[in-house]
Amino acid sequence: MNELESLLTLTGAHGIGSVRYEKLLRHFGSIDNILKASPEKLRRIPGIGEELSREITLSAQEKRGAKELGQAQKAGVKIITYLDDQYPQNLRTVYDYPLILYVKGELKESDIIAVAVVGSRRASLYGRRQAEQLSYDLAIRGVCVVSGLARGIDTHAHMGAVRAKGRTLAVLGSGVNNIYPAENKKLAEKIAENGAVVSELPLDAPPDSRNFPVRNRIISGLSLGVFVVEAPLKSGALITVDMALDQGREVFALPGKVDSPVSQGCHKLIKQGAKLVENVDDITEELGLFVSEIKASAEITKRKSSVLNYREESIVSLLSKDEPKHIDEISQGTKLSPALVSATLLELELKRCVKQMPGKNYIRV
Repeated sequence: MNELESLLTLTGAHGIGSVRYEKLLRHFGSIDNILKASPEKLRRIPGIGEELSREITLSAQEKRGAKELGQAQKAGVKIITYLDDQYPQNLRTVYDYPLILYVKGELKESDIIAVAVVGSRRASLYGRRQAEQLSYDLAIRGVCVVSGLARGIDTHAHMGAVRAKGRTLAVLGSGVNNIYPAENKKLAEKIAENGAVVSELPLDAPPDSRNFPVRNRIISGLSLGVFVVEAPLKSGALITVDMALDQGREVFALPGKVDSPVSQGCHKLIKQGAKLVENVDDITEELGLFVSEIKASAEITKRKSSVLNYREESIVSLLSKDEPKHIDEISQGTKLSPALVSATLLELELKRCVKQMPGKNYIRV
């Protein structure tokens, strides 16, 4: 069993994410040792329990990894792991990062410059029009539009990016062989032509309601900022915002009519400090402080340059080797925005100058 098959077998046990995976790996030393371990030994690891230990054993016995890999090859789906160079750089900064991504289409280095466009499934005509137009405007400027392929705002965000012949990534709450909603199958095919349809779930995973809040961390994690077009006070889009804030991303919101229920969530976000968006310049200007520098950082990474710029120096000088600092402390200490700190920490990780610890804490290497 090769490394990819082993990892697919382990993640084939429902309930294994990066946090539990790291616990198991620290204890057993390798994925193969995890898969060979008895249910009794697995149960001793905090957070595993009886049900999950049985699942891991069953996945190994059924050789789920080999079966999944064979299906992916037949379907023309790429499988990218967190160990691969193609793994999205923005996602590497996420604490509970996905171990595996199933990709229909192609992920590119340029996708590091991305904005998530999200909102209500029951969107108004105003919301649908704004989502499509503003996503078109983002894509035409070279910004990758990330969304969830759901009905309403998500659908129109992808449509706008496709119309601009720009980059767009659709993150699913189901397997890539099981597009949901079904009416978006043709749109998914269009997205894959010049972007990608992405999921961390097995190929044929159904669109279970429990999957959608979890996949939202990938939508925000792939992005530099999250733009909420329309959202009622109880909305999945607001879950994405919470995750974005935890990840140090910027938050944007579109104002709507004061008596519109689907805009109440946006108005609340604006009151709490989200950037009010009237046109696409409100997003690009906020992110423009470092968009060009992110492009430059990709070149720096390729050359593996050891030279640090002033932002990197200011962050490194703030960190110690022994006492981790939270990203919020780093932002306060350097007086840089959380999004800029997050992007700069990524550069420093790639240069092996800093190391991320659990809970968005960092130390100097």
